[in-house]
Amino acid sequence: MTSSFPSLTHALAEALVNVLWFIDGSEDEQMDPDDAVRVLEGVAHVVSTLPDDQRQELIELIGEMAAAETDPARREFLEEFLEGFGLIDDAS
Repeated sequence: MTSSFPSLTHALAEALVNVLWFIDGSEDEQMDPDDAVRVLEGVAHVVSTLPDDQRQELIELIGEMAAAETDPARREFLEEFLEGFGLIDDAS
């Protein structure tokens, strides 16, 4: 079996986005809202502490993922990801 991802970093970024997309879209009956907030804040903390080169790599990967996304709602999530998780200060 061959991976469809060009690198481990890309595969892990895709997996992270999938988990966060699920959590962000979960109803209260699916996931406790306090737990969801803790997970989202935990991820925001981790990515905000990345060294500049890793932060830039993740920014580029998320940008590529957003550009390739065909689902409008998921594309919007990806486009807001950078600001929402503290990788950039604003969406400008």
